[in-house]
Amino acid sequence: MSALPASPTDPQSDSPASDDPHWIASDGLLDGELLAAAAARVRGVLPETPLVRSERFGAWLKLESLQITGAYKVRGALNALASQVERGDHRAVFAASAGNHGLGVAWSARRLGLAATIVVPSDAPQTKVAGCQALGARVIRAGDGFESCVARARTLAHASGGRFLHAFDDAEVIAGQSTVAAELLAARPDVVVVPIGGGGLIAGVGSLLRRHGIRVVGAQVEGVDSLRRALAREDGPAQPFAATLADGLRVAAPGRLPLRIASAFLDEIVVVTEDEVANALASLAVHERVVAEGAGAVAVAALARVAGARRIAVVSGGNIDAGRLGRLLARAA
Repeated sequence: MSALPASPTDPQSDSPASDDPHWIASDGLLDGELLAAAAARVRGVLPETPLVRSERFGAWLKLESLQITGAYKVRGALNALASQVERGDHRAVFAASAGNHGLGVAWSARRLGLAATIVVPSDAPQTKVAGCQALGARVIRAGDGFESCVARARTLAHASGGRFLHAFDDAEVIAGQSTVAAELLAARPDVVVVPIGGGGLIAGVGSLLRRHGIRVVGAQVEGVDSLRRALAREDGPAQPFAATLADGLRVAAPGRLPLRIASAFLDEIVVVTEDEVANALASLAVHERVVAEGAGAVAVAALARVAGARRIAVVSGGNIDAGRLGRLLARAA
C-alpha cells in the first residue's frame, strides 16, 4: 500500500504524526526501541494476564479481561503517561473513551500523581463510567460517538494547558499495547487473532509478533469495520454509531498511525456478525467461565474462520454491565 498523506503533529494531543519516520522502522512496523521501552515500563507494574486453553474453541485465550482495569488498554495508557512523567511533564491528562481507555488513563494517572478527565459517549456502559470515577477521574458525557468525545476532550485540554492522550493514534500507546504480544511469545503460537477498533492493539501486537514470524489476523464486527474498509480503500463511511455489543470497537475511522503500521503486515481481517459476537460472549461465560464484554468476544467469534495448529485469541476486555450480560445469557439458555 502506498504511503498515507502527511499529517502534522496535533499540538493538542502530543500524538506523533503518522508519517514521522522516527516512529516507524524500515520494515514498516513500530520502532523496536519504543517497544522495548514500553516493556520495561509495564513489566513489574501490571500483572501478566493468564493464557488458558479452551477445548470448545480449539484455541488458547489471552485473558486481558483479567487485567487490573478489566481490559488491555491500561498498558498503553501506563506507558504513555509514565513516559510523560519521565520527561518531567506533570500536566493533567484528558482522554476520550468508550470506557476502557478511560479506565486505563484513570488508573495510570492516579498511580503517577496526575489529574485525569475522561470524556465518554452518552451511551457508555455504566460499569466503565463508575470505574473511572472510582479511580479519581472526572467523567464528562458528551455526544453519541467516540469522535465527538475526542473533539470535546481536545478542547478541554487546550483550554487548560493539559495533555490530550489519544486512545489508539499515539506511538507510545501503541507500544504499550505491544506488551500483550510479549507475553505470548513463550507459547509459540502460529497465529494470534486480535480485535480491531481504532487499530492500536493490532498495530502494537503485530509490530512485535511479525518480527518473530507469527501470523496476526484481525477481527472486526460487521458495519463497524473501518480499518478493513480503509485497507481495502473502500469509499464511504462505515456505521460508527450503529448499535453493537462491541461498543469498545465503535469508531468512524482507524487511527492514521495504526493504519500505516497495519498496512505493512496485516493480510487478513475476519468480519463477524452481531449474532456471532453474542454467541461467543455467552459461550465464554457458560462454558469457559470467562466474563467478556462484546469487544472482548470478537476475536473468539472469529476463530471459526481462522486456521492454525496453535491459535490464540485475545479476549481484550471484560467490562460488561451485569444487566446486559444477564440478558445475553437468558437469550442463550
